Amino acid sequence: MTRSTTDEAAAPQLPSPKERRRLREAKSLSEEQVAAAVGVTRATVRSWETGRTSPRGRKRALYAKVIAPEPEALATTTPATATTAPTPAPTTPTPVPTAPATVPESGAECPRVPSAEPTSEPAPEALPEAAPEVKAMMVVVTEADTDADRNTGTGAEAATEAETEAEAAGERRLSPAEAFDELYARTAPGLVRQTYLLTGRRALARESVERAFQLAWHRWPEVAVDRDPAGWVRAAAYEYAMSPWHRLRRAHRHPDAPPTEPGKQALFDALLDLPPAYRRTLLLYDGVGLDLPETAAETEASTPAAAGRLMTARAAVAERLPELASAATPAEQSALLHDRLGGLARAEHVPVPQPARAVRTGSEDRARLWTRAAVAGVALLIAATGLTLHTAPTHYEPPISPAERVGGVPPRGGPQKLTTQDLKLQKTLREQLAHGPERLVPQLR
Repeated sequence: MTRSTTDEAAAPQLPSPKERRRLREAKSLSEEQVAAAVGVTRATVRSWETGRTSPRGRKRALYAKVIAPEPEALATTTPATATTAPTPAPTTPTPVPTAPATVPESGAECPRVPSAEPTSEPAPEALPEAAPEVKAMMVVVTEADTDADRNTGTGAEAATEAETEAEAAGERRLSPAEAFDELYARTAPGLVRQTYLLTGRRALARESVERAFQLAWHRWPEVAVDRDPAGWVRAAAYEYAMSPWHRLRRAHRHPDAPPTEPGKQALFDALLDLPPAYRRTLLLYDGVGLDLPETAAETEASTPAAAGRLMTARAAVAERLPELASAATPAEQSALLHDRLGGLARAEHVPVPQPARAVRTGSEDRARLWTRAAVAGVALLIAATGLTLHTAPTHYEPPISPAERVGGVPPRGGPQKLTTQDLKLQKTLREQLAHGPERLVPQLR
């Protein structure tokens, strides 16, 4: 424990996950190049940049050295700019962020995110309702340490520190089920409306959200300590909803009927005509309110690629909505599109998701079913192997060919079997003496 604590104290300090990605893109490095330099996979680098995990030991030092800014950049960087949100490279066309929303239920006010351009009024962060349960779940779930944390003991130390802070603040210690229910109650209704805009199918939207929360409860130790549990569930719901296998299901083969209002119907048709990746990027940036690096990370794309998708999607939607095309600035266009997406989501009657307890029970039943199926499969394999070993021959026995009639084979040599006529003639010759000259008659003595 002392050695681990000492190593962590001596390890170099890393910037925030967003700053890590910005520094990498500022140095024109790809995820593959950073992974090759550090000696890890691309997925590991992406996990470091999203904040799900952090490098340790020698890899931490190598990673800090690779993404370290140049001395000139350090000299020109002020403390204020070092703490601001990361922005894409200057060569990347970055659209102006819109006033985002999590597509809340009817009557709720849509929160705003900070704009990329300086404004006179400070805007609150997006998804403010996700902060309380994140703090609570960081306190209550202490068994969610990673394998590296268990080996070095840092996971137990972090859990102890979080528990101590919670006790000092006077907060009540929530159970995992209570933390899950709170997250579900805050995010599930709005997430169903978001998924409906993504797919155009009400039943599929509800099914995707419930399946995502079932997966979250199955991996709750991992989700509870995630920096954004609501984002984890949202990504899982979007991935399930956009699966191409749903086309084979008759219930989800065609989208639901569009809204009757002409403006909402035009926006609905424009969204469904976009490719899935472009539709998801537009919804995350202009609907949910993520900034460009977060949108790129959730869609598993680079920041320039996400910016290109966003601009293309906005242009396609603007062709269907004249009022969006007539917006003077990108900020006005983004705000108008945000309002139209929120109005479309609130106007549609989407199904209400099941209670949190039913979702947790369904996740446990599904896990129990898969466990039993795996055990039954292993038992069946063992039985089949034992039966094969019991009935298999111990040595090789060549197969016997069946008998066949063969023609054209010469007769076997040697005396043949005498017929009845031959036996009669032989008997006659032995009983009677031959007539003729005596020299031909044998003399018996």
